[in-house]
Amino acid sequence: MTSDTRHYCAFRAGHEVARGRLFEVALRVRDLGSEVPSQIFDLGDGRLVDVLLEGTDESISQWIAEHHPHRVQGASQRSRGRPRLGVVGREITLLPRQWDWLNSQPGGASANLRRLVDEAAKRPAALRDAARDATFRFLNALAGDYPGFEESLRALYGGDREAFSAHAAAWPDDVRRQAAAFADAAWS
Repeated sequence: MTSDTRHYCAFRAGHEVARGRLFEVALRVRDLGSEVPSQIFDLGDGRLVDVLLEGTDESISQWIAEHHPHRVQGASQRSRGRPRLGVVGREITLLPRQWDWLNSQPGGASANLRRLVDEAAKRPAALRDAARDATFRFLNALAGDYPGFEESLRALYGGDREAFSAHAAAWPDDVRRQAAAFADAAWS
């Protein structure tokens, strides 16, 4: 069995029905039955996660490992890079002068690219944008028919926490709480 590296939540009819690692959430949703559809969200980025919810525990675990290898440790990964460290090799294209600069830095090109990406991702604007995007993904998938949906998004992207909360006030408690959690870093 693989171990998940992120956390997830599942919603059904506006209520949270499970929270935890992907495999655990998938089993809980499967055990609830399929008469009412459920949606599973990645709590890191607000994306919907498609999971096969039929079969044995082992078949679900295997399906997750095969279809979401980036979400679990121990899943089959490409041999390039340093898979044990979570490093995945991919191709990037840079101009020769950019390669020259990267190669002249201590630690080599890959280490410097990782450092630059990590530094950029920690900047307040990047954190704010990531929080807004996660909130948008979550709300777009779950709350598009709720009253005040469009107004709440305008408030989110306008940086108005009070208006966001006011427009979300009529939503189910679980949806409102999770949307506020996703949006928390968007207000700085």
